[in-house]
Amino acid sequence: MVKHVAIIMDGNGRWAQKRNKKRTVGHYYGSENVRNIALEALDMGIEVITLYAFSTENWKRPEKEIEYLMKLPAVFFDKFLDELMEKGIAISTIGDLSRIPEKTRKVMENAVEKTKHNSKLTLNFALNYGSRDEIVRATRELVRDQPVEITEEVFSSYLDTSDFPEVDVLIRTGGDKRLSNYLLWQLAYAELVFLDLAWPDFTRDEFRKCISEFEARERTFGGL
Repeated sequence: MVKHVAIIMDGNGRWAQKRNKKRTVGHYYGSENVRNIALEALDMGIEVITLYAFSTENWKRPEKEIEYLMKLPAVFFDKFLDELMEKGIAISTIGDLSRIPEKTRKVMENAVEKTKHNSKLTLNFALNYGSRDEIVRATRELVRDQPVEITEEVFSSYLDTSDFPEVDVLIRTGGDKRLSNYLLWQLAYAELVFLDLAWPDFTRDEFRKCISEFEARERTFGGL
């Protein structure tokens, strides 16, 4: 049974440009779609959805686009937080939030605090997240703590995702077939699904198809 799905929500800007609109319009409709997919995951009994919302490399984008992306969490939660709360969905974050603007950080912290007792689904946002950065941060903490024995389990406990089950499925929309520095450790045995659909066009039915594809695959984890 699928417990944890990771998603790279790609193609928002190109989706808007094909419609002769600003890239930010694509980001807006992409954020609206987060609510749809979260509700579908809830209906399917999935425990965690981790969304690649903003990477450590996204700071290279134009300043105006970054400013808009940093405002989107407030827009999203103003519209949907009450509904997510009623549905029993908890909000969480991974990544280094220290570089995130204070207003955005407070919006996220408020959503996390308000929904912390919810348990039906965790909607986890990767903000200023990069897997290499995460591994370096985890290693620094590991060296500082100097545990008696370093195992895969011990190292995993220092990662941002330590409270979550292993990732079962990665879905990437937008047509690209790469991981883009996303959950490199956690995806070791995940099934990968790459779609040409842009994220705003990724429907609840498409999400269900991806999960059905996962369920049809035989997972041996290196065995027979």
